[in-house]
Amino acid sequence: MNLSRLKTTEGVDVSGKRVLYRADLNVPMRGGQVTDATRLERIVPGLVDLSRRGARVVVLSHFGRPKGGRDKENSLAPVAAELARLVGRPIGFGADCIGPEAVAAVEALQPGAIAVLENTRFHKGEEKNDPAFAAELARLGDLFVNDAFSAAHRAHASTEGLTHCLPSYAGPLLMEEINALKAALEDPKRPTAAVVGGAKVSTKIPILTNLAAKVDKLIIGGGMANTFLQSMGVQVAQSLAEPEFHSMAREIMVVAKEKGCEIVLPDDAVIARELRAGAASEVVNIHKVPIDAMILDIGPASIQRMTSVLKSCKTLIWNGPMGAFEIAPFGEGTFTLAREAALLTKSGALISVAGGGDTVAALNAAGVANDFSYISTAGGAFLEWLEGKELPGVAALVR
Repeated sequence: MNLSRLKTTEGVDVSGKRVLYRADLNVPMRGGQVTDATRLERIVPGLVDLSRRGARVVVLSHFGRPKGGRDKENSLAPVAAELARLVGRPIGFGADCIGPEAVAAVEALQPGAIAVLENTRFHKGEEKNDPAFAAELARLGDLFVNDAFSAAHRAHASTEGLTHCLPSYAGPLLMEEINALKAALEDPKRPTAAVVGGAKVSTKIPILTNLAAKVDKLIIGGGMANTFLQSMGVQVAQSLAEPEFHSMAREIMVVAKEKGCEIVLPDDAVIARELRAGAASEVVNIHKVPIDAMILDIGPASIQRMTSVLKSCKTLIWNGPMGAFEIAPFGEGTFTLAREAALLTKSGALISVAGGGDTVAALNAAGVANDFSYISTAGGAFLEWLEGKELPGVAALVR
């Protein structure tokens, strides 16, 4: 993909135009209230910019996984209300995203006004990328802006299909995500490091394979490190591991060696006999894990070595925790490493990009999420980019 071909609306006259603005309003809810508005906060600048330039902004988004047709639980109405609060002005709402109700909501818009249309997934044509459904959406707009990088890994009507119907542009948040990932993976300042953690190797084989061929240092932690260690003959006792992926772990290590990438695994570990808050724990050498214990975090020697690796690098990409960070005292490895990365970033010595649900939660728990160069909220799209995959929503805009 030639990402230099991406066009934004900068310099485009949008005054009075109906701009179909694809956002990601798929935020967590409880009791009809938004519990984490981060994704909404990220799109506010793009919406405000179009509004100030006189556009009639029509926001499209999916929400949840409705089983077919409309249902109140997956309505975007309460999300639209929270978005209005964040933007600081009234936002209209259309009770459908196509048909008479959508048309009425769009026709009611004055230049500079914003409306949210109902969940695109209430129609089967959305996920099927049905050209007829995309054409119905397109009738509501004069141009299309995709600002939902987090949905760009899906070839749906409101992400890919619309680009066949209307002049199409990349939104500021989408460009922000792409530029951050390009800086970390495609044209980084070297040496580069990747921190990859989480429970299972099986869920991140493509990521590990791709990163092993691209970065200079690959730090592996969490449960997946146990599988690598076990594949090398280390006894991990009762620890989470996937013996069926030993050969894949060894293949990744071969790829890394061929590409000159050093794989960094734990030298010691925090172990316990049970996974619960306040459980009795101790630090042991990675080769001396008792038969009745399990590895739940990296130990101080590992932290020191991994911190030294970060200090030697200029670019860092982070996905996944080093241990069971949600349960004390098994988050210290993740938190200490994250705080070091944050300090290096604040001093200007490191460009740091992180993403993935557990990752963002861990960095928030460490109190450093705001100190990284960039935190992606893209979820699946972020992971597929790390895998080296082409994202349909981005490829469509390039085309």
